[in-house]
Amino acid sequence: MVDPSPQTSPPLKLTLATKLAFGAGDMGAGMTSNLIAFSFLIFLTEVAGLAPLAAGTVLLIGKIWDAVNDPIVGVLSDRTRSRWGRRYPWMLVGTLPFGITFFMMWVVPGLGSDSAKFWYYVLASVLFQVFFTVVNLPYTTLTAELTQDYDERTELTSFRLAFSVGGAILALALGLGVTQVISNEQQQYWIIGGICALFSIAPMLWCIFGTYGYAQRKLARRPALTQEVVGMSFAQQLRVVLTNRAFWFVVGLYLCAWMALQITASILPFYVTEWMGLDSYFLAALLVQGTAVIFMFICNRISQRVGKQGLFFIGIGVWLLVQISLFFLQPGQTMVMYGLCLVASFGVATAYVVPWAMLPDVIELDELQTGYRREGIFYSFMTLLQKLGLALGLFLVGVALEVSGFVADAAQQPPSALWAIRFFMGPVPMLLLIGGMVLCYFYPINRTAHTTLLLKLAERRSDS
Repeated sequence: MVDPSPQTSPPLKLTLATKLAFGAGDMGAGMTSNLIAFSFLIFLTEVAGLAPLAAGTVLLIGKIWDAVNDPIVGVLSDRTRSRWGRRYPWMLVGTLPFGITFFMMWVVPGLGSDSAKFWYYVLASVLFQVFFTVVNLPYTTLTAELTQDYDERTELTSFRLAFSVGGAILALALGLGVTQVISNEQQQYWIIGGICALFSIAPMLWCIFGTYGYAQRKLARRPALTQEVVGMSFAQQLRVVLTNRAFWFVVGLYLCAWMALQITASILPFYVTEWMGLDSYFLAALLVQGTAVIFMFICNRISQRVGKQGLFFIGIGVWLLVQISLFFLQPGQTMVMYGLCLVASFGVATAYVVPWAMLPDVIELDELQTGYRREGIFYSFMTLLQKLGLALGLFLVGVALEVSGFVADAAQQPPSALWAIRFFMGPVPMLLLIGGMVLCYFYPINRTAHTTLLLKLAERRSDS
């Protein structure tokens, strides 16, 4: 029998200090991911000198490898047994290499051939994605381990993603500032990459040492509530994950929303400079991410009133209108473009918050159905499928630019290239967002269903 005292003692509430420390852990991921999303494709084509197809292939290989290593790290972290717990050893060991390998991606190597440069960037991307997963996957699983409260999870996710977007804002603001004072493009990117690498390490250390004590106290109050996963093979765990219907809805809506975001982010620099005729894209990117921090907390309030699904419909619906408007926007309507970028940040915030707030509910549904608790495997397969989709989406952007006749550093792009840029800015994200809304409509775990789920779990645990 489980000692009933943890059931009757007052619940351990998350403090503001713990929420801030936890949120800080995603700052480095936000800085690096968004700089890659907005700048890496145009960096590879305009600065490193790779053809659009080769640049898209670098992104494709990096993302595919990133997806492949997610389940490996997820399973291993689930099975890790140490005095520091399952997640913290991975986070601590991977933090420094995470920053170093990110910096490598923004250096133009003195290699003689385009083929050598291509393989350099493939290697740098693969190494970075390895250490990104080693740090970020165990970190994200902490959401389900730190709290089981429906609204507290949404709040914790808001803190995490507010820091993530804050990191993105810092990276883009840094890019805007550096491009204003330094004219050499190679120097611009390695300075931006180096500073972001340094600033991605410290917040993760804050997270590790700021949440570890709370996590240990939480674990001590919840002893032996579920079976261990050590006895299950990878194939058995995979089978359970793939048969969880609610999980597929979360993955689907997350994939749709994030493919729309990543495709928009990768094409935005080309849209701003080639279609709208501006010299720099960093201000537009900064506006998309800038007010998203404020909207994170607005999203939290809206979710408390209308639920996670209601929030998704509102935020993504607004974003959908923005993408349609950007397709029809004409050169010279610069202020309208900046205004649309601001409005889009509400949809971006929704895409950040809702899927990650839904996933812990799915994990508890799996626990109720199977008697096992596997945060790592669910988070890893969530990111695996998402990254495979993103890899395909970003590769298609590179292919579209190549096929449409895009020419790097051209004074005027051919009409076919401009049309391709607008097509990936408007109709493609629009269709993806509609798909996400359809999947969200059929998602089976609302607030009432989640409350019932927790009651059944509590009953099972009290009888164990």
